[in-house]
Amino acid sequence: MKNLLRLFFVLFLGLVPLISMAQLSFNGELRPRTEYRHGLKSLFNATDDAAFFTSQRTRLNLNYNDSKFRVGLSVQDVRVWGDVAQLNMSDENQLMLHEAWGEILFNEDLSLKVGRQELVYDDSRILGNVGWAQQARSHDLALLKWNTDENGQFHIGLAVNNDSEDLKRTLYNTSYKNMQFAWYNRKSGQFDFSLLFMNVGIQVDEAIVGDPEDLTSKYNQTFGTIMNYRPGKISLTGSLYAQTGEHASGKDISAHMFNVGMNFPVAANWKGNLGIEVLSGTDSNEADDYNSFTPLFGTNHKFNGHMDYFYVGNHVGTVGLQDIYGGLNYAKDKFSFATAVHAFSSQADLYSGTEKQDKYLGTEIDLSVAYKYSGNVTFQAGYSQMFASDSMQALKGGDKDETQNWGWVMLVFTPDFLKK
Repeated sequence: MKNLLRLFFVLFLGLVPLISMAQLSFNGELRPRTEYRHGLKSLFNATDDAAFFTSQRTRLNLNYNDSKFRVGLSVQDVRVWGDVAQLNMSDENQLMLHEAWGEILFNEDLSLKVGRQELVYDDSRILGNVGWAQQARSHDLALLKWNTDENGQFHIGLAVNNDSEDLKRTLYNTSYKNMQFAWYNRKSGQFDFSLLFMNVGIQVDEAIVGDPEDLTSKYNQTFGTIMNYRPGKISLTGSLYAQTGEHASGKDISAHMFNVGMNFPVAANWKGNLGIEVLSGTDSNEADDYNSFTPLFGTNHKFNGHMDYFYVGNHVGTVGLQDIYGGLNYAKDKFSFATAVHAFSSQADLYSGTEKQDKYLGTEIDLSVAYKYSGNVTFQAGYSQMFASDSMQALKGGDKDETQNWGWVMLVFTPDFLKK
């Protein structure tokens, strides 16, 4: 990877004198974030001590545009302050290639983009880049893009994954084995909607003995729509998705989710929002059915509270979620402020042993501020607290009577290296 970084700079320095600035962009991001964690993702116990650390993402983005093609490269380093000794002799597994893609422009309306790339669609609930996470998410795939007319777009994505240049078929369990999706979006002045169909194959070894004949893929399908309507100053949004197919465990999937929300002005520089989101779940004492909806590749930190109790590397295949939420946002000049409240309940029945629990899980409050110091420097901070119920303790473990909170501060530098 170090050789890759050297090549990145050599190519850049060699090409700059030959390329007009209109064709080339070279920018970056440096993002240190300090966090205090005392109940993030799961309930703390009285015997636990809070975590306190600083992580940092450093990213370089190089993009080239031509009349017939485009190329994008993004290299990043993700680390925790102190994880490498000061007298550093080796720094492995932190520098990574986030994006490396090329796009052929057949004409103004049709193109083919291939390589490692981010997938960000609609509100990022199903397909997102997980920008909050320092490492973020990108996929290896081919993406065909077609502008059907001035208001419509149609995309088809195809991916087949392997972890090496094998001579024979071997088990791949790093991520999905293959994935196909089709997405259509149409916009108008007040109304827009999208349709999504996604088929994902997870490879499993049914005999678990390493025999290639026992390798098979279990396929699940996610399909649905999201709609936005803007009648004046109010905006309404609604989404509905279903999941079918076969889980990696062999169980048949029958799951769904929906969201209904509204954004509205409150006063000068103030906006409010209200909504409800429901993701189906499986009764915790159910052994045969699988009714739990999974937002597979979404930016899930954006939804269901900033403390990441649900669907951020957790809460998969469980009792689902009902999230009734609301918030207020303020923005003026360089300053912005946001507050949100989430009331969480399980969608399916939750049991502790044979005892059925109340569905109410808890309430989370999120506060965040941002100040734009300049066009390329932003200061951000936030505080969140979870007020958990007995049912949350039964679901997550830990001690609900402990203070469950999380705070963070972050500086974001976004330099444009070619700006004069």
